[in-house]
Amino acid sequence: MSDTPARLLKLLSLLQTPREWPGSELAERLGVSPRTIRRDVDRLRELGYPVRAAMGAVGGYRLAAGKAMPPLLLDDEEAVAIAVGLRMAAGTPVDGMEEASVRALAKLEQVLPSRLRYRVATLAAALVSMLTGNGPSVDPQHLTVLAGAVANRERLRFAYQAGDGSETGRLVEPYRLVAAGRRWYLLAYDNDRDDWRTFRVDRIGDPRPTGVRVPPREPPEQDAAAFVVDKLYSSAPTYEMLATLHLPADQVVRRLGTAPGDVQPIDEHSCLLHGRADTLEWLAARLLLLGCEFQVHEPPELLAYLRAAGARAIRAAGGPGEVDRLLADDRDVSTDSGGGVSVPPT
Repeated sequence: MSDTPARLLKLLSLLQTPREWPGSELAERLGVSPRTIRRDVDRLRELGYPVRAAMGAVGGYRLAAGKAMPPLLLDDEEAVAIAVGLRMAAGTPVDGMEEASVRALAKLEQVLPSRLRYRVATLAAALVSMLTGNGPSVDPQHLTVLAGAVANRERLRFAYQAGDGSETGRLVEPYRLVAAGRRWYLLAYDNDRDDWRTFRVDRIGDPRPTGVRVPPREPPEQDAAAFVVDKLYSSAPTYEMLATLHLPADQVVRRLGTAPGDVQPIDEHSCLLHGRADTLEWLAARLLLLGCEFQVHEPPELLAYLRAAGARAIRAAGGPGEVDRLLADDRDVSTDSGGGVSVPPT
């Protein structure tokens, strides 16, 4: 890269990431010699950028915080990514994030060129965040500490509260932060348990970097988000459903978008539906939204859920007398050879 101003801007952009860059790696990135990197670092220091150098095997250059930090430099792609991220962050379950995101977005959009403002608006209109709604809140300072430990490959200590309320101390090597559903998760290698673990960030307390940097470990899976989602599903209760639907199989597939293997035709007017989910509410909703009669054969928990939901619906529409009749009919049906409950469309 022979263009000195362009090279300096590229070098500055690299140094603004929260890590130390060995001179050899910077030279390779920019296509110059290590000696040129040293001269460029001196130029940045003359311009007021606090570039610090650390010696040793894991040393290198990094940009430190200063009393009067020069302006942050962003290329077009980085500016668009930040602006869209701030728009999405307005609905995240992070304490104080909504208001802070709006303020930061207003400042950024004020200086964006018109071509970038159009791109930001287009992307934001097409994106839907899964982090909106009422979920457990996360301390933004904790997220900052965790993200810094991930970027610096630094061991981290924190207190962790399990689902049963018990609290333990953890020493981990953070790998990735993952946003899933309405929660944040930390994927890290647990040094005490000698295995990979997934931690809910809202249950992490007092995260403290140890100052010990470690070489990167081989992750359990290259796609950290996919690994976390698989772990969540494997630890959650799973209900296997089998139901007879009085609706042609092709209509069931069209309405539910279910894989053909989950629907088995019985005849031209009915079919068997196999399904699984971690909540009874989801299974019941799928059945009721079909708008047809059906018999549930399993699981028993779904039968109980439908009975309770049906009783509430009847009370709302017809009073307690209708509930008693429904439950009596249900007891009669539950003794038949099919072992299912028939629910008419509402």
